[in-house]
Amino acid sequence: MPALITMTALGFSGFAVLMPVAPLWAVAGGADVAGAGLVTGVLMLATVAGQTMVPAALRRFGWAPVLVVGLLLLGLPAPAMLASSELPVILAWSAVRGLGFAVLTVAGGSAVPELIEPARRGRAIGAWGLAIAGPQLVLLPLAPWVAEHLGYAPVFVVAALPVLGIPAALRLAKHLAAKPPHPAEHAHASHGPLAAAAVLFRPVALLLAVTVAGGALITFLPQLAGDQLLAAAALLLLTGLAALSRWLIGGPADRFGARPLLWPLVLATTAGLAITAWGVVDATAPADWALLVGAALVGLGYGGLQNLTLGEAFAAVGPRDTLLASMVWNIGFDAGTGFGAVLVGTIAAGFSFPVAFLCAAALSLATLPLAIMRGRRLS
Repeated sequence: MPALITMTALGFSGFAVLMPVAPLWAVAGGADVAGAGLVTGVLMLATVAGQTMVPAALRRFGWAPVLVVGLLLLGLPAPAMLASSELPVILAWSAVRGLGFAVLTVAGGSAVPELIEPARRGRAIGAWGLAIAGPQLVLLPLAPWVAEHLGYAPVFVVAALPVLGIPAALRLAKHLAAKPPHPAEHAHASHGPLAAAAVLFRPVALLLAVTVAGGALITFLPQLAGDQLLAAAALLLLTGLAALSRWLIGGPADRFGARPLLWPLVLATTAGLAITAWGVVDATAPADWALLVGAALVGLGYGGLQNLTLGEAFAAVGPRDTLLASMVWNIGFDAGTGFGAVLVGTIAAGFSFPVAFLCAAALSLATLPLAIMRGRRLS
C-alpha cells in the first residue's frame, strides 16, 4: 500500500495541476468556452480509450513495464505543452497524457483488492482515494493562481511529477508479480462481459453523473468566479470536501454497506449544481456564496460516491473480475469527467452556464432511483 499510495499521489499531482490550467492555457491561445471544455474532453476520451487496453497490456507485458510507460506518458508531455498555446497542439498532448492516465487509474484501482481483503476494503479504498484527492486538494485551487501570478511555466513543470513515481511503481509491480492469484481464479473462469456489465451498470451510472458535475466545476470555476481568489476558494472547498468524504466514508461503508449512504450524496450533488446555476445567472457579478456552497455540496458527493461506487463495483463482480471492475469503473469516472466538461461547455456556448448546470443537475437527479434500489451481484 505505501508504494501504491506514493505512485498514485505523484501521478495524480501531475494530472490535477493541469486540469484547470490546460483549459486556461487554451483560452490564452485564443480558444473559446467550447474549446476550453474540449481540452478536458479530449484528455478524458483518450483516457477512456486507453483504459480498455490496460487489462490486456497488464496480462501480456506485466505490471512493471505498463506502469513505467504509463507514468512517462502522463508526465513527460506536460512541459512540452509550454511550446504552444494553440488548441490543436494542446489537444494532441492532452491525448498522450490521457493514455498515461489510463494506466495509472486502472492499474492503481485494480491493485487495491489485490492487496487488501474485502472486510477492510472500504478503508483501503479510502486511503487510496486520499492519495488521489490530496494532491487535488492542494493543486487544483493553487494552480490557476500560480499561472496568473507566476506564469504558466511552473505549473507545467510540476505536471511532470508522475515521472518521479516510477521507483514506487517498480516496488508495487514487484510485489504484485510475486503475489499468487486469488484461489477462485484456479477454479473458475471470469464472468462474461455482458453479465458483468449488467451488475456494474448501477454503480457506474451513479459515478458517471457525479463526475459530470465534478468535471464541469473543475473545468469552468476558474472562468466563472471572476477573480482567482474566489476560484481558488471554491476549488479548495470542492477538492477538500471530496478528499474528506472519499476517505472518511470508507469506515461507515464497511460497517453499514453503501446503500444507505448513496442517495444523500446524489441529492447533495444535485443541490450543489442547482445552487451553482443560480449563482452564475448574472455572469458579470456571480454570487460568491452560491459558488462556494455549490462547490462544497458537489465536493461531498464527488468524493463520497467515488469510494462507494468503487466498492460496489468490486462487490458486484467478486474476486475473479476485479481488474474488469476497475477498468469499467475508471471508464465511467473519466468519461463522466470529460463528458461533463464538453457537455457544460457546449450548452453554455449555445445557451448559458445556468442552463448548462441545470442540465447537469437533472442528470444527477435522474440517478436517484439507482441509489435507492438494491444492487445486483454475480454468483
